[in-house]
Amino acid sequence: MAIIGGGPAGSTAAALLARAGRRVIVFEREKFPRFHIGESLLPFSMQAFTRLGLHEKFLRAGFIKKYGGEIIGACCDTGTKFYFKDGYRSQTDHAYQVTRGDFDKMLLDHATESGAEVHEQTAVDGIEFSNDGVELTIKSNGSSDSIRACYVVDASGRTSVLARHFKIKKTYDHLHKLSLFAHYEGVWRPTGIDGTLTVLVRAIDRWFWLIPLSDERTSVGVVLDSESFRKSKLSAEDFLQQALTEQRTIAKRMRNARRASKVYVEADFSYRSTRLYGDRWLLTGDAAGFIDPIFSSGVFLAVFSGEKCADVLNEVLDCPSKAKRSFARYERSVNRAMDVYLRFVNAWYTKEFIEVFLAPRNVLGLAPAVNAVLGGNVGNSFPIRWRMWVFYFLVWLQGHHPISPKLTLVPRKETPAPLEPAGTAL
Repeated sequence: MAIIGGGPAGSTAAALLARAGRRVIVFEREKFPRFHIGESLLPFSMQAFTRLGLHEKFLRAGFIKKYGGEIIGACCDTGTKFYFKDGYRSQTDHAYQVTRGDFDKMLLDHATESGAEVHEQTAVDGIEFSNDGVELTIKSNGSSDSIRACYVVDASGRTSVLARHFKIKKTYDHLHKLSLFAHYEGVWRPTGIDGTLTVLVRAIDRWFWLIPLSDERTSVGVVLDSESFRKSKLSAEDFLQQALTEQRTIAKRMRNARRASKVYVEADFSYRSTRLYGDRWLLTGDAAGFIDPIFSSGVFLAVFSGEKCADVLNEVLDCPSKAKRSFARYERSVNRAMDVYLRFVNAWYTKEFIEVFLAPRNVLGLAPAVNAVLGGNVGNSFPIRWRMWVFYFLVWLQGHHPISPKLTLVPRKETPAPLEPAGTAL
């Protein structure tokens, strides 16, 4: 079994397959640890981490336990908090906030310890399929080689080797977004479990995140239309500095903060592969698709699909005649999960979503259902599905016959003292 990519999806699939006694080889083009965004995990990944035996390693690494989140309107001083323990039929009260370089390396090393053969700084340069297997051309240290495998799993992330090969990658025209982000030290946080929450601030044409990574370090970023950044003609550093200073809620928290990394830029990250399987191949993780960084869905979907991928391959290797039916079931489950987030993302980018969310009503169990989806519950549970349908109806109704206070989502003009100069502390 060959796996292209050693990120969360590839590492999860590799570890589970190796533990099931399969011979697995992973090709990762980079050397871990390496910087990556997507630092907030969701509680519905916890069962997979238990299955993998990772919790003790998470605790030894010092990852912060995350107990929920807070969403704030840019025109407001306070927002609405949600705690994972209150989600519909919640099975855990926390997830983790992680530094992705450390987290991804831990997962890849864990795959090796589980029995997978891992090759870093090794790129897959070509793929040839035949009836009885797959031949991969690999490049490492300037030399080429080839290997044969019975199946290949594409977990190569946004590069999506097989999606490019088969021309099945489709972008979402209405989600041409761009994110700018960096790590900061000295960002103010409340005490107790509220200091562990992911904070999302929704402005009229953009949204911001603050994710605590350690006692001192916080990930801070903004997501907006790509065109807005290009029209500004500002550098990434100046744009992020200005955007954060303009947000009253964020500027107050960052009055004594200093940037501790360079400013990173990611653009046009919303896409989906139109097929997730074929003869001798499967797509998983970001290679299958990525919707939006909102609600921390990226790592969750990577671990979710990596686990499903390993299970279906184990099933097919035991009984090859089940391949078509089992792969189709895998595709449906991953697409259903991405559909759940796509609908949530489409609603999030309307003003009505935040107006309804910031005026919660304790009726029909809507809040626990929304909380569950925010925590990663993307299953086919009817009690959650009908409540989410009601929630989306209320969002639609808000645009026609307001049932919640209307918000400007524009920060007040008076702002605190400007942030510290953009010099880094590396």
